[in-house]
Amino acid sequence: MFDHDVLIIGAGLAGMRAALSARENGVDVAVVSKVHPVRSHSNAAQGGINAALQDRGDDWRDHAYDTIKGSDYLGDQDAIEIMCREAGEEVITMENFGVIFNRDEEGRLGTRAFGGQRQARTFFVADFTGQALLHVLYEQIMRAGVRVYEEWFILSLIVEDGRCAGAVLMEIRSGDIHVVRAKAVIMAAGGIGRVFEPSTNALICTGDGMSLAYQAGAELMDMEMVQYHPTTLQGSGVLITEGARGEGAYLLNSEGERFMERYAPNAKDLASRDVVSRAMTIEINEQRGCGQNADHVMLHLEHIDANTLRKRLPGISETAKIFAGVDLTKEPIPVLPTVHYNMGGIPTNYRTEVLQPTADKPKNVCEGLMAVGEAACVSVHGANRLGTNSLIDLVVFGKTASITAKEKVKSNSPNIAMSGKATDEILDRFDKIRHQKGDLKTGEVRTVMQHIMQKKCGVFRTQELIKSGIEEFDKAENSMENINIQDKSLIFNTDLTEALELYNLTAQSKVTLHSALNRKESRGAHAREDYNERDDENWLVHSLVWLTKKGEVKLGDRPVHMNTLTNHVQSIPPKKRVY
Repeated sequence: MFDHDVLIIGAGLAGMRAALSARENGVDVAVVSKVHPVRSHSNAAQGGINAALQDRGDDWRDHAYDTIKGSDYLGDQDAIEIMCREAGEEVITMENFGVIFNRDEEGRLGTRAFGGQRQARTFFVADFTGQALLHVLYEQIMRAGVRVYEEWFILSLIVEDGRCAGAVLMEIRSGDIHVVRAKAVIMAAGGIGRVFEPSTNALICTGDGMSLAYQAGAELMDMEMVQYHPTTLQGSGVLITEGARGEGAYLLNSEGERFMERYAPNAKDLASRDVVSRAMTIEINEQRGCGQNADHVMLHLEHIDANTLRKRLPGISETAKIFAGVDLTKEPIPVLPTVHYNMGGIPTNYRTEVLQPTADKPKNVCEGLMAVGEAACVSVHGANRLGTNSLIDLVVFGKTASITAKEKVKSNSPNIAMSGKATDEILDRFDKIRHQKGDLKTGEVRTVMQHIMQKKCGVFRTQELIKSGIEEFDKAENSMENINIQDKSLIFNTDLTEALELYNLTAQSKVTLHSALNRKESRGAHAREDYNERDDENWLVHSLVWLTKKGEVKLGDRPVHMNTLTNHVQSIPPKKRVY
């Protein structure tokens, strides 16, 4: 058994920022990750990190306005205010830590334009910004002496008397089961991208944190809001950063038409991601796609100076060459929308405390449990996240979580005593999965589920389509009882860990399908062809979903926070969203 003041689940940017800040505040903190920290999925973020700096003639209120509009007015404006107000300071802090951002001709931090924003406020490190931030933060937590349990798989949170008191984990290389007690737990375990196939997300993005939170009694919020990134390589789903369009790239259909001028006459190729993804899908569906199967469009960069491509987009230049055989300086890239990000997650307030309301306490929180990053739904992204708002979300609320955790941790106070009942239930479930002797491989069931989600819960949705997806999903879910775990050992048993991940993916698939069926409007990334208008009268609410221990889905809603935190900042009412 291990004891810490604060336990952080996940070692991406949100988890490491929280760990570093907590350590600087004198808190005993530990981070647990199922992979080495620098293999966390934050590593894959390419384009940059958003912030409004006054010396650029920018204002955080303008950043907030663009974010609220981008969210299709489903974002909580109090949380958005915090993120945008503190963004500039965090970017400067990251530079002081050692992140070598690109600079402009005057030697200042350079910016590039990104979709859905009226001003270029995206700071970047070529096209590997996430990797640069992640490596620098890892250096910082090593310097600070933060304890990291790497390659440990979390099996369950421990909740005693309504308070989160730690977690049960499996050390992957040995198979040993450990209990880590803590006065506060911060969930930063990332998103659910591998619910779909293809996906831009790493194989590790299996929704472990979200699944564990609702097993502990938390709700999930806005799970129908799944973002498709417009530009990924046709055939492989490899990400081509939005920063390419920020540098001047543009999309063409098979008729040689810059079709985004019809869908977003002002922003064109730099409209918000949901708008561009829908436009591309319509072009493909209406037989204006490119290639032998007319299943993609073309992204043109050959008009951009070769030196600019080399300096500012080296990663995608290499990616296009390796995965598509394309030389960006001479020919376009075949692209199409692919699942990229989940706006929903574990609902929290702007202090990152996980919400667990009751009838008599509507603002009640799950004591001892916080959530940040893609696992959480603060909600600063609402129905559609603006590009590069993800990284600033991670570092701002990672730091916020550490401050909230410090307030909850009393110096020299003992950790909560554990009854043992909870851990017995966890181990029984673990052994049951480990000893399954069916006829199916984990990968076979996972592939079936992913394809159901891709076909039935894609860019465009209808009630008939989603309902048929739920029926097919139920059959696939039932087949999980017939999985065979061939490797019965405990030492580095990837067969077992993949099965555990599949159970988490299954739960996320289920709540996503039911949430998508329930929201009868089109808003942001959720496009219903049978309800093709936004309905603020009935659906300007966050959708809530619970998954009971019997596997039953329950649905509800919660008001969107239209209020701001400071009197001199006006809230922004919903209006027609055009680019």
